[in-house]
Amino acid sequence: MFTLFHKAKSRSSSIVWLFEELGVPYETKEVSIRSMDGSGAIDPANPHPHGKVPALEHDGHRVFEIAAITAYLADLFPEKGLAPAPSDPLRGEYLSWLAYRPGVLEPAMMMRRLSVKHVYGAMGWAPAYEVEAVLNQTLSERAYLLGENFSAADIATGGAIDFLMKFKLLTATPVLKAYTESLAARPAYQKAMAV
Repeated sequence: MFTLFHKAKSRSSSIVWLFEELGVPYETKEVSIRSMDGSGAIDPANPHPHGKVPALEHDGHRVFEIAAITAYLADLFPEKGLAPAPSDPLRGEYLSWLAYRPGVLEPAMMMRRLSVKHVYGAMGWAPAYEVEAVLNQTLSERAYLLGENFSAADIATGGAIDFLMKFKLLTATPVLKAYTESLAARPAYQKAMAV
């Protein structure tokens, strides 16, 4: 059994969407998390080591963080076709896009939100304008992050693009709007956003 520790309208919504795309049974356990303003508290029922979401329990084992949970679930169900196989030439790019959300995209946009000046060479991510350029260039050349086929990378990173545009942290260009509109048209996305 899969138990997702979840907070509505948070990063864990991407994992709800992934479960809906996979079409496998799961349960969500709503937990409290700390808010950006410092209010709220870590929920002692949450197995994430920092009290964040998402966190997943599966048969007594814990997996946490979006990239790890996405890779774990997509690999458990290869027949669903949401991840390139380890031998597939697209596997490296797929893993790169999974890591891009928490490792590059989110930090760059958070720095923008907080008006923090990017320090080249001192951080593992790029400035926000470079991140936007990469996303726009990539998605102007293909329908999805890996090409013409939707993958779990579109759930993980595409979900963040959608969220960040709604909060005006990422510029809503015609390319990014068209991409996120195609994601939002998916029945699994619509079902997940209702949770």
